[in-house]
Amino acid sequence: MYLAVLGRQSEISIAELEALFDDVKKKNDYLASFESKDVPNIDRLGGSLKLAEKLDMKPLDYLAKLPEGKITIGVSDYSKKASRKTASMEALKLKKILVRHGRSVRVVENKDAVLSTATSLHNGLSGKNERKVELIKVDDDWYKVIGVQDIDAYARRDQARPARDAKVGMLPPKLAQILINLCGPLKPGSIILDPFCGTGVVLQEALLMGYRVYGTDLNERMIEYSSKNLKWLSEKYIFSGTRVAPARRHGRSALILGRNLRNVPENSILSLNQADATNFQWEQPIDAVACEGYLGKPMSKIPTEMELKKQKQECGAIAIGFLKNIAGQIKPDIPVVIAVPAWLREDGVYSRLNILDEIDKLGYNVNNKSREGLIYSREKQIVARDILILRKK
Repeated sequence: MYLAVLGRQSEISIAELEALFDDVKKKNDYLASFESKDVPNIDRLGGSLKLAEKLDMKPLDYLAKLPEGKITIGVSDYSKKASRKTASMEALKLKKILVRHGRSVRVVENKDAVLSTATSLHNGLSGKNERKVELIKVDDDWYKVIGVQDIDAYARRDQARPARDAKVGMLPPKLAQILINLCGPLKPGSIILDPFCGTGVVLQEALLMGYRVYGTDLNERMIEYSSKNLKWLSEKYIFSGTRVAPARRHGRSALILGRNLRNVPENSILSLNQADATNFQWEQPIDAVACEGYLGKPMSKIPTEMELKKQKQECGAIAIGFLKNIAGQIKPDIPVVIAVPAWLREDGVYSRLNILDEIDKLGYNVNNKSREGLIYSREKQIVARDILILRKK
């Protein structure tokens, strides 16, 4: 059994796990357990801060069997009555016994009952070094951490891209991963369509996850930005393979990317096209759709009722227009995951588009959780993202 330490927005983290793994169970607001035939990879999960595997022996017995040399130990205590003191005591108790048996031990200091992601990462407790270990205690159960979210890598992929535009929204790479994963298990090399590709964040993350990508956007400048960013990606990251198929020429701004993306696997970049998602005809096959739709104009303060009504009409029309257009182009059971806007109100609750009944009529099954709302937002963010998980009937 595996354990996931959930991100700040735990319901979205759990939805991601449920889309990929079996027997997902929420243990509390911070943890969920799940089953997996293969060892899960933390680098492919945007919503999980850490992954751990249940120990089949006592923690001391596990530590005593580690290879010779200095051991670094960190303890995170998620028990019901956990505190900084309980976590520190567990770590020091383990150290005392190991030192008595001749081992050199360093304990990572707890500032809280649990070690932060940054603390675990920067102390090397990511599961890659056998002698640097983070243990998680949940009442009487113990787990060893096998992966820690690389927050530095996400920051580099976000902030170092050459073409960024705050005016069109800054889609975080980890959210792009979540949108892709909410499509469910996909075969390596599956084709991911992003019809609102913007600066190419979903395309970037899909490539890094081993998928092929197909991007369109109404704004020609965004196609140029995506091209620059994917070129940068190919230069900074190593891909297996050396060839890229030419872009398909069926849009006004189709770009041939083969020369630029010299390290990307063959056929990974199908094309980038300037296109209106409400009437464009995409080439087939399409294995999944993952995207952030039009979020409306940026806002720095809570909108008036009149402003909200106008934005809902505009954003809702584009979302429904796209879903209606693509419904006739994709095969049954193809997943469509789209983030649409939700707006903060004076009472602290987000107002959603309320278009799910219309979506039902267009021939989609709507995931039950998306009906309740999977809202991705920063604290007091005015325009948040409401994630809809759909599947073609």
